[in-house]
Amino acid sequence: METSDPSTSSFEELTRVRERMFSPFAVRSFETRGREKAEEPCSLRTPFQRDRDRLVHSKPFRRLKGKTQVFIDPQGDHYRTRMTHTLETTAISRVVARALRLNEDLVEAIGLGHDTGHTPFGHAGEQALDAALSAEFGRRFRHNEQSSRIARRLNLTHEVCDGILTHTGDQEPETLEGKIVRLIDRVAYINHDIDDAIRYGILRESDLPRDEIELLGATGTDRIDRLVHDVVDASEQAGTIEQSPEIGEAMLSLRAFMFEHVYLGPQVGPEHERARNVVQAIFVQLVDDPELLPPGDGDTPERITDYISGMTDRFALSYVRGS
Repeated sequence: METSDPSTSSFEELTRVRERMFSPFAVRSFETRGREKAEEPCSLRTPFQRDRDRLVHSKPFRRLKGKTQVFIDPQGDHYRTRMTHTLETTAISRVVARALRLNEDLVEAIGLGHDTGHTPFGHAGEQALDAALSAEFGRRFRHNEQSSRIARRLNLTHEVCDGILTHTGDQEPETLEGKIVRLIDRVAYINHDIDDAIRYGILRESDLPRDEIELLGATGTDRIDRLVHDVVDASEQAGTIEQSPEIGEAMLSLRAFMFEHVYLGPQVGPEHERARNVVQAIFVQLVDDPELLPPGDGDTPERITDYISGMTDRFALSYVRGS
C-alpha cells in the first residue's frame, strides 16, 4: 500500500536495510503476505511489531495469567501459569531466531499469541470442552485453532496467524520462524514443568530418567542451554529448524516420562476430574440457557466455545459456585 507519509517511508527503508543482514530463509517484515483486512502502515513499527503490541494489549493475552499450565490453582506464587509459559517460550524462541538471523519480531508475535485460545485448567480443560462440543454439536476444540481465531479477529498478519495455528498439531508452519516456536514450545514446557512438578511434590530429582538427564543436563537451566545450542547448530547445518537425532530423541523420551508421571499421572487425576466437571457443568448450563452468553459473533456453539475457552481458572470455578 502506498503512503505519502515521509516518516513511514523512511522507517520502512531503514528496516529493509537492517533486514538485509537476515538469513536468506528469513521472512522480511515488509514482505508479509498481509492481513485479511488492509490497514495503513505504522510509521514506527513493522507489521510484525504491530502484531506483537496488539497481542500484548489484548484481553485474551491478559487472561493467560489466570490459566493453569499444569497444576490447578496451586498454593504458591512460583508455579507457572499459561502467561509465564508464554513468556518463557517467546524469550527462548527469540534467542534461537537471533542466532539463526531470522526475524525475531515474527517469532515474538507467534510466541506471544500461540496459547491465547487455551482453556482454563490446561489440557484437562481442553479435553473436557472438546468432548462436550463433540457430544452436543459434533464439533471439536483445539486450542491452537482457537488461538488462530483470536489472531484473525485481531487482524494479525498471515505469517503470525499461520505460526500460531501450527505451533502444535499435524500441520507444519510455513515459515522457519513458526517452526522455531513449534519446537521451543516443547523445550520450554518440558523443563519448567519438571521444576513445578518437583516443587509440587510429584517428582524428586532422583526420579528423572538418568540417561536423558546426563545427556541434557542436571538443571533446567543446563537443559535449556543444551537444547538451544543443539537447535541452533543442527538448524544451521540443515537449513531448517531441527534437533540433532541424539538430543531430539532424549527430549522426546523426557517428554514421554512427563506424560506418564506428571501430565497423566495418578496424582493429578482428581484435579483433572475436577476440571472436567467444572467445564462440563458450565457447558450444560450455557446449552440449556444461551441467554447467559455475553454478546458475540457466530452461532451458539461458537459463542459457547469463545466464552468457556476465554475463562480463567478462577472465573470458571466461581461461575460454577455461583450457579
